[in-house]
Amino acid sequence: MISLIGIGSKREHITLKAVDKIKEADVIISYHPYLENIQDLLEGKEVLSRGMGDEMERVELAIEMEKEGKKVAIISSGDPGIYGMANVYFQIIDKYSDLEFEVVPGVTAATYSASALGAPLHDLAIISLSNLLTPLEEIQRKIKHAAIADLVIAFYNPKSKTRTVPFETACDILVENRNPETPVGIVKTEGTDTITQICKLKDLKDQDIHMSTTIIVGNSMTYVKKGKMITPRGYKMNAKLPEQTEAFYERFFNGDIQIGKNLDCEYFPCHEDQENCTFCYCPFYPCADGSTGGKWIEDKNIWNCKDCNWIHKDDVVDLTLDYIKENVKSMDDFDKKKKQLLKFRRATIYKTRNLDFQRNYDLEE
Repeated sequence: MISLIGIGSKREHITLKAVDKIKEADVIISYHPYLENIQDLLEGKEVLSRGMGDEMERVELAIEMEKEGKKVAIISSGDPGIYGMANVYFQIIDKYSDLEFEVVPGVTAATYSASALGAPLHDLAIISLSNLLTPLEEIQRKIKHAAIADLVIAFYNPKSKTRTVPFETACDILVENRNPETPVGIVKTEGTDTITQICKLKDLKDQDIHMSTTIIVGNSMTYVKKGKMITPRGYKMNAKLPEQTEAFYERFFNGDIQIGKNLDCEYFPCHEDQENCTFCYCPFYPCADGSTGGKWIEDKNIWNCKDCNWIHKDDVVDLTLDYIKENVKSMDDFDKKKKQLLKFRRATIYKTRNLDFQRNYDLEE
């Protein structure tokens, strides 16, 4: 039996199944640095260490020993199926008959780094910036399309002392195709220490990046609160509506709609240069989505829209007005149809994402 085992990024993240399979193995085959986290599991085993770049030799050696009836464990950091030894093994699987094997998954760098940064992952692409085996133009194409698709992007193997062009090119492509204010998380592993940092996309190229760094680039909805990256999924939240909301929408339902600027309002102007007052009371309240500037008032269960100007932009109002007229006929509909409303809001954000949303990028918190 050959077990292709991922041991995660740190010892505390190794799975119980991975530990059991390592204990059961007669032979351990690995790149030497990966063995440091599992030294206590190696007693009494034949340990064969090979260097970086000897991946195919490791697999052939494992198959040879499996043919001798031994239980063999091939060790990968992270997950063996994500730039790991499972890829190498399956590339030659059809060279041999009667092989017994299994893949034991591990915590990959994207999920490990995300846990250190907050909750930045949504739909995502994982892209290695190593061009040792992959043509640079292929890497560039993947980055561009992932950026245009608005996927969260996790970069592995971003930079080495001799390989800087793929990283620099990635930064340029992203700035061309994504808001330069987008938050970017940087997670570096140095020995047993994990160092995290959040910067803006426009500043990424100037950061201290090395081979053991994982980079997570947010999408157009990613924001930062209390020093953590968040990419919201759009869950329905409940909170008390502002007192005048019902009176406002009763007028709205009756066709008494103030389109555009309300110059007679005693609070005008209240949103700087974004002054379309059609939805003075937001139909998506509470969205609980800080990507457009709103935030919770701590311990009050009140969503504060003071810094959100998104619903007061002309393009947003143009898309929203007809939808609300057609789908919301009473105050009860705001609750009954909240999930649909939030999905529509999300779609509208994407359609208008080239606007300056004045997102809440409070990186200093």
